[in-house]
Amino acid sequence: MEKGPSEVAGSEFFAAENVDPTLAYDRNGFLAEAEEDLNETEENIQDSSDFMELYEESMKSIQEGKIVRGQIVQLDKEYVLVDIGYKSEGVIQIAEFIDSEGQLTATVGDQVDVLLVKKEDKDGRVILSKEKAASVKIWDDIETVYKSQGTVRGKIISKVKGGLSVDIGLPAFLPGSQADLPPAKDLDPLIGTEHDFKIIKYEKRQGNIVISRRAVLEAGRRELREKTLENLEEGAVVDGTVTNITDYGLFIDLGGIDGLVHVTNMSWSKIGHPSEIHQVGDKITVKVLNFDRERERVSLGIKQLSGDPWSDVEDKYPEGTKVAGRVAGLKKYGAFIELEEGVQGLVHISEMSWARKPRHPSEILSTGDSVEAMVLSLDVAKNRISLSMKQLEPNPWDIIAETYPVGATIEGKIKNITDFGIFIGIDKGIDGLVHSSDFSWTKQVNHPSDLYKKHDEVRAVVLNIDKENEHFSLGIKQLTPDPWNEISEKYTPGTRISGTVTSITDFGLFVELEEGVEGLVHVSQLPKAKEGDPLKGFEIKDEVQAEVVSVSQENRRIGLSIRKLKERSEKDIHKSYKNNQKQATSNLGELLKEKMTGLQSQVLPDHPESQLSEETESESDIQV
Repeated sequence: MEKGPSEVAGSEFFAAENVDPTLAYDRNGFLAEAEEDLNETEENIQDSSDFMELYEESMKSIQEGKIVRGQIVQLDKEYVLVDIGYKSEGVIQIAEFIDSEGQLTATVGDQVDVLLVKKEDKDGRVILSKEKAASVKIWDDIETVYKSQGTVRGKIISKVKGGLSVDIGLPAFLPGSQADLPPAKDLDPLIGTEHDFKIIKYEKRQGNIVISRRAVLEAGRRELREKTLENLEEGAVVDGTVTNITDYGLFIDLGGIDGLVHVTNMSWSKIGHPSEIHQVGDKITVKVLNFDRERERVSLGIKQLSGDPWSDVEDKYPEGTKVAGRVAGLKKYGAFIELEEGVQGLVHISEMSWARKPRHPSEILSTGDSVEAMVLSLDVAKNRISLSMKQLEPNPWDIIAETYPVGATIEGKIKNITDFGIFIGIDKGIDGLVHSSDFSWTKQVNHPSDLYKKHDEVRAVVLNIDKENEHFSLGIKQLTPDPWNEISEKYTPGTRISGTVTSITDFGLFVELEEGVEGLVHVSQLPKAKEGDPLKGFEIKDEVQAEVVSVSQENRRIGLSIRKLKERSEKDIHKSYKNNQKQATSNLGELLKEKMTGLQSQVLPDHPESQLSEETESESDIQV
């Protein structure tokens, strides 16, 4: 068998190198193996070349801005290395894997979706981003949800101008009008809560997303409404939620449809305002009283779930019965006493106490007080019970007349001072009134406080006791005799008086005749003035003289006149003048007579004419 070239070459090699012939086989085998390895290497190189071609071809499909899936292969302090099948691993800032509590969420071997931000930066690194990949994916999801009219889940983060900021993976804007159903006045309670939202508008380029919670609620409400309407009927007992409170009642959400509980149907008891019993959000059970299916109006009742407590009131609370209850409310005119749930009676303010006369029931009672009373009357048709607290106690007015008869003198402290008089404490809480007109027989009092102070000890006379109207009348001036009994005799008409002007009015002058006694000089009783006002010229404290023209003991008035006094004085002067003149004329006659007698004795008998002429002339001279 001929040798191949390699074998020949091998033999020559061994011979030339003086190699041991026994080793010739091994070397040949080595060369054979080396040749086989070389062939295998050439095949591997060819395979590697084919792989690189395939690799390069595959990488052509990886583009910047695309999302790829990779595996975390390494973690360090700054970066997370992710193998995405590229020529080198990509890097992601480790901050993208730190949660809100500061914990690292990445582990070697985790599969993650990342966005190829850059195939190679200036340092030759492949830049990836998990957050941007998530953002791109969310935008894709948003587009899908919007087109399919679906919903997204999100958490309300904070208040912003006009509404709320919501995290749905991306920041979204929730307008205030779209936050609740009906629109909420206060948005703060929604912060931090999670809900489903409908996307009503989005702009990817601007990064704007507008969502609505109201749309989701309305859709759910419509579905619930249809189910509720199917089962709703008069007499049905259903559960609901208080959604609104007004002065006239409660609005209850029965499940997609609202019903009204009027305030008169809330309780058998009287209610001031619905908010006294329920608040918005309360879960309550109600009875359907009326249902208008066409107009979708539902009237509801709460008190109808229990029997009418007034049905047996006549048997339980007959007139004259002593009852106990709790003060449920106070009004200006009295106190409402709850005898049992749904049954209230009224204690009128006049029936609270025999002695005390409160201006408001709160002076005696407070809401929540436990009280006892007597039933005065019943009106079941109007749901009314009249009660009295004072009827359970003896009436002090039954014995007060015996203890303090009219004309008796009492002594006590002033408990109150009013514009019209003073109240004096008598006995058992009864106060007596001294009217200001009974302070003094003669003095005019502007206000009781000018003479008295609270807690002053005073004496008075019992004038009258009106048990029916509970009036106890007293007088202080009655402790002394009425000076007008003497005044009417002391100042009789025609009496001339002197006094001091105490007051000047449009109608005349008030003149003090003595302490506490005044008379009026009416303007018509003043001297007539030549010009102007007849009151002009008078001043307070002037001393004047006048004549008493009238006295009225009943009205305690004295009428005076300065004019009449002046006229009387003028008449007296004139009369005196006339009397003096008459007396002067009488004396003159006597003188004339004496003169004439003397002349006659001197005249000659033979000259009578001459005598007469002289007589006449002398008489004329005397008269002159």
